[in-house]
Amino acid sequence: MIFAIPSIFVIVRWLLQLSLPLWGKGAIALLILFTSQFHLWSRLSSGSVFAPEFPRAAVVLFNWGFGAIAFLAVLQIVLDLGTLAVILTTGGGFGTPDFLRYAIAGAAVTLAALGVANATRVPPVMDIEVEIRGLPREFDGYRLLQLTDLHISRLFPVSWADTVVDRANASEVDVVVVTGDFIDGSVAMRRADVQPLERLRAPDGVYAIPGNHEYLFDYAAWMRRLSGLGMRMLPNAHTIVTRGRARIVLAGVTDLSAPGHGQPGPDLAAALTGAPADAPVILLDHQPRRAKAASAHGVALQLSGHTHGGMVVGLDRLVANGNGGFVSGLYDVDGMTLYVSNGTGLWPGFALRLGRPSEMTRVTLRSA
Repeated sequence: MIFAIPSIFVIVRWLLQLSLPLWGKGAIALLILFTSQFHLWSRLSSGSVFAPEFPRAAVVLFNWGFGAIAFLAVLQIVLDLGTLAVILTTGGGFGTPDFLRYAIAGAAVTLAALGVANATRVPPVMDIEVEIRGLPREFDGYRLLQLTDLHISRLFPVSWADTVVDRANASEVDVVVVTGDFIDGSVAMRRADVQPLERLRAPDGVYAIPGNHEYLFDYAAWMRRLSGLGMRMLPNAHTIVTRGRARIVLAGVTDLSAPGHGQPGPDLAAALTGAPADAPVILLDHQPRRAKAASAHGVALQLSGHTHGGMVVGLDRLVANGNGGFVSGLYDVDGMTLYVSNGTGLWPGFALRLGRPSEMTRVTLRSA
């Protein structure tokens, strides 16, 4: 019903006002209502709204239609407000001509198509530099590649994952880190799609943490599968990277949603137990909202994802409100640097990006 609300608004305020025969309006209304129930059809296809098990073309079309409805609802509100302003200004009646309604429909369809195309691309490698106080000179210029929110699924299948891995392996970094949300679907559904991850390579290895979506599809089974693919998982744990006698700590925590699935929640104190006190700490935490707590623990750099950058300009403000104010890019959090990636992939239930592009992030460390 929640997703039907914008559809009903579009039918009442846009479709019924058009000069079309009744049968035409009826057919379009049924198509709009059918498309609005994308998440219901996803649940029926796989048992979960997070894993639509349709052919990729169908998932793309559903996202396009769903996005077009959402954009059309927003544009219709703008059109209604404009009409009201004209009426109040002129003091007379004003009827919205059909050509304006067709124009906003064309704009909505176009925006949705651009959004889906932006969402489903294989992203480029984006470079950022981060200054870290106390970074040993041996690590000045050290490079990490952050992948996050891959959401490997019917929308982001094995061919997409293959290209991501090829681009990652060509990035010439020292270590690869994956900050959660590898998949949408069970191990049985995604066994072949995630296989390319086995080819990820970096001189200092590939480290990862779970995101909230791993807990939705048998967490223990996915931890075994990902470890079998060569991921060195860091659930409330750390590893030490060395260059001669110089050291940095790479730590990871579990996701905030873990306790709701009977699993240990994020515990940074446990993750840093036994870590050398004089080594800078780089923390992998899927969700950015606990950044202040990480700063209080002396973390130098936190890498997060989860927000998808807000996906669409304007919507990102709402996403920030649910994530401690953090949604995309670099933040200074009480002296700690937080980087929130826009994500490499996207949840296939809302695969739209406008102004918040996907990314593979190459992070170069510099001595402050």
